[in-house]
Amino acid sequence: MCGIIGYIGSKQAIPVLLDGLKKLEYRGYDSSGVGIVCSSTHKLDLRKMHGKIHNLEKLIKDKPVGQSSVGISHTRWATHGAPNKVNAHPHFDCSKKILVVHNGIIENYEDLKRTLIQKGHKFVSETDTEVISHLIEQNYNGDIFEAVKKGIRHLRGAFALGVICSDDPEKLVAARVGSPLIVGIGNGENFIASDVPAIIDKTKKIIYLKDGEIATITRQEVLVHTFAGKQVKPKVNIVKFDVDAVKKQGYAHFMLKEIHEQPEVLAKIIKERIHGNRISLDGLKLTEKQLKAFKNIYIVACGTAYHAGLVGKYVIEKLASIPVSVDAASEFRYRDPIIDNKTLIIAISQSGETADTLAAVREARSKGAKIISICNVVGSSLSRDSDGILYTHAGPEIGVASTKAYIAQIAMLYLLALKLSSHTDKISERARLEIIKELKTIPSLYKDILKTKGLISKIAKKNSHFGCFLFLGRNINYPSALEGALKLKEISYIPAEGYAAGEMKHGPIALIDEYRAVVCIAVQSPTYEKMISNIQEIRARKGKIIAIATQGDQTIKKHSNHVVYVPRTLDLLTPLLVALPLQLFAYYVSVGLGCDVDQPRNLAKSVTVE
Repeated sequence: MCGIIGYIGSKQAIPVLLDGLKKLEYRGYDSSGVGIVCSSTHKLDLRKMHGKIHNLEKLIKDKPVGQSSVGISHTRWATHGAPNKVNAHPHFDCSKKILVVHNGIIENYEDLKRTLIQKGHKFVSETDTEVISHLIEQNYNGDIFEAVKKGIRHLRGAFALGVICSDDPEKLVAARVGSPLIVGIGNGENFIASDVPAIIDKTKKIIYLKDGEIATITRQEVLVHTFAGKQVKPKVNIVKFDVDAVKKQGYAHFMLKEIHEQPEVLAKIIKERIHGNRISLDGLKLTEKQLKAFKNIYIVACGTAYHAGLVGKYVIEKLASIPVSVDAASEFRYRDPIIDNKTLIIAISQSGETADTLAAVREARSKGAKIISICNVVGSSLSRDSDGILYTHAGPEIGVASTKAYIAQIAMLYLLALKLSSHTDKISERARLEIIKELKTIPSLYKDILKTKGLISKIAKKNSHFGCFLFLGRNINYPSALEGALKLKEISYIPAEGYAAGEMKHGPIALIDEYRAVVCIAVQSPTYEKMISNIQEIRARKGKIIAIATQGDQTIKKHSNHVVYVPRTLDLLTPLLVALPLQLFAYYVSVGLGCDVDQPRNLAKSVTVE
């Protein structure tokens, strides 16, 4: 959730830290702070502020810190304690010689805090993080690396840490368990960060710290040890995406840019994964014999990735005839799922650091299941916890509301379903080839949909005054309704709910009147006529209808207040198409209401806490 960046080098630290924080603001923006070691005095100096990073910038402009080339910084998504200046990171120890930034949750912080208070430590914040500063102080005898190593042995939970000490001003210490942390290797300078975008314009040489590793970082070297003290040789990875990937490139918002990148993202997946009519799933690391042996599949994911998983259930069952259950990862391990070595787990996470998904994967692995993950971020924790990994390579997604990652996840699920179908006789080879052929056309159809964004913007403007929205879909587009509702409520704050259209009469229809708008996904399909019946039920109660329909459908106009058309394709593939107008509608409603599209309140991009 929170974002960390640290720097040690020859440049002034503050500009580097602030620039990195801005690129990590999607991870949290309740408050922020910077801490540095003053070059002249070797004392620590600290500036913290509630709200977004521009507030911190203003504070530093009004109250400058000293010259420094060593520092740590943090942008916060509040867990323990209100989002205010006192609870903002970094956090001091009692002596004000040690500063700590932290991403994660310390589960046993209350017990530790009581013990430390009994030993005379004074706390000023409500956070769990401040416990870490005092634990390090308690174990400090002149060696900050040893103090951190000893202090973190007492912690239970998830953490990524950055630590500086005024007694050792030429050193930065970093450690991780559960929460992501990378080290960037520069020329006479080095960095730590929660995610690559923070430092991509500074270096492309990255070390992904593993769980249970602690790094000692100076200007010239990076030493990595296990928590037990054994030195390890870390792998230095070369990041391949460009600096421009984390810039808006002329778009008003990252979300709009990422919506427009979807044709390219899907085309790239198809090019890399479909060779002629053969599905290539490099990274799967499962033999044909193993794929044949699976008797059931669980898909575990959260949020938008969960909706992608629901689409995957429909597709895999239809094409491969394997029973699929889809679980919210946050609930999966609490219901004692029935799993054995004939079970395949498909874990879906954009970041690969979603705490609930990681916990679900570890629970499934303990019961003997095989794990395949669909992930966007190379080197993530999820990739290390999986037997096979299918990278979507969608590029950095900066907007908090997921768009292109969702499309990429669905595409990968289609490809996996096609791969699994080759081991069954559920569909004919002819039908399989037709699906592959149609899938290859989707990127060009996206471009047609994007040409309708002016119409979608007008529809959004006419309907943004409604205080409540329903989204209805049937069969494979029921998940699309759920995703459309999620997109609207997370960036516009308008209450919106997605339902299977047939369920409307079992409760939600009570909400329908002239003050409610209903988005109906009514593309051509075997359930089209039933969808029209549902629309008639809404009209009879004066609800306002926005229909997403198949190009050429003139009948739908008689039943709807507004219609957005998508090109014709196979019913099975329509979730790939209807996602775009749903995303654009949510975007334009939010913009019209003056909401912060890229950084909606209370949300953060990478949910690394349970």
